Amino acid sequence: MTSAPEAATTSGTGGIQAEPGAAAPGGPPADRDLTTDAAWDAFVADGRPGSYLQLAGWARVKAVNGWTHERIVSGADGPPGFDHASGPDAPSVVGAQVLLRRPRPLPWSFAYAPRGPVTAAWTTDTIAAFTDACRAALPGHRVSHLRIDPELERDAGIDEGGALRRSFRAAGWRPATPIQPNATRIIDLAPDEETLYGDLRKKWRQYVNKARSAGITVTDAEGDALPEFYRVYRETADRAGFLIRTEQAYRDIWEAYRPAGNARLLFARRPDGTALATLFLVRSGTRVVEPYGGMTAEGGESRANYLLKWEAIRSSREQGASSYDLWGLATGGIAHFKTGFGGREVQYIGAWDLVLDPLGRQVYERAQQARVLWARRRHGIAGGGNAAGFSGGDAA
Repeated sequence: MTSAPEAATTSGTGGIQAEPGAAAPGGPPADRDLTTDAAWDAFVADGRPGSYLQLAGWARVKAVNGWTHERIVSGADGPPGFDHASGPDAPSVVGAQVLLRRPRPLPWSFAYAPRGPVTAAWTTDTIAAFTDACRAALPGHRVSHLRIDPELERDAGIDEGGALRRSFRAAGWRPATPIQPNATRIIDLAPDEETLYGDLRKKWRQYVNKARSAGITVTDAEGDALPEFYRVYRETADRAGFLIRTEQAYRDIWEAYRPAGNARLLFARRPDGTALATLFLVRSGTRVVEPYGGMTAEGGESRANYLLKWEAIRSSREQGASSYDLWGLATGGIAHFKTGFGGREVQYIGAWDLVLDPLGRQVYERAQQARVLWARRRHGIAGGGNAAGFSGGDAA
């Protein structure tokens, strides 16, 4: 893990005002050393927003597949500890955990900060400072381009009228192909349980009760149940037509996040214990995300997936979470299913590239398109599959 050279910042908001209710500029306290995993994770959890894909655990997950990482930070008072100056005029810290990999036989590396960067206050100046830090840190890796996809809402808050996107453009970023879902549905868990349940569509509540009446129950499980999770997830992927990774990949995620209590595995089961539906939840701070889930054909018929989803939402609130992210609206069927659980749809500003080598970026994009096409053909997937109202997304 290495630090990026510091980029100077200036105080002020430029063309973007800090979002109402956001933390005051100044970033993490002066005694926080962002070179440690624990401090970095605390910084991410405090971000607006902060994603589990920016936590230290995700770098460990991706290292198994040959990815290295570098944390690029701007607005700090100086390396090596990234100690930040305090006070109202201090620059705001912007940071990103950047994954790097050189796909053979290409001579360029690809850099990607999934759901980054992270900061408590987005301004024109902090975006420019972070961009300068990236330009200073990445050339030594011979990077063709750095891709980011922060979870910032399009045309709302700090992007009202496209202000945030204009700031990214002004700093040299260009729109890119999304890697993570570009839209999702988020449930605010502040209301009481009765109110949250009332936000479910009437038919959805009926389905929840139908599953309960059939004796289906929802339980938490530990890592020894991952093969069972994978069996259900695999069946869902085959039926719906999307790619998933090996079972070991999900075990790596579990082992990276579970020790800190940031991963949960839930099952909806028949009275005889047979798994009908499953969800793999990951948490960052007070935010819960459900990137992986599936159901059997019987689970769909019995409406076990409806009960499972509701119990995941309810129990997340019970455990102190403030929001529940349904993670993506990939198809009409998925969107319809998730809409019935309340919350609101959020469209993000999308992915952005900082191009350091135009030829390298062009070659990489073509190679990536060919790789995805080959993988889908190898698995007999034509594309456009419907996951029958379940997430089925793979955030890798």
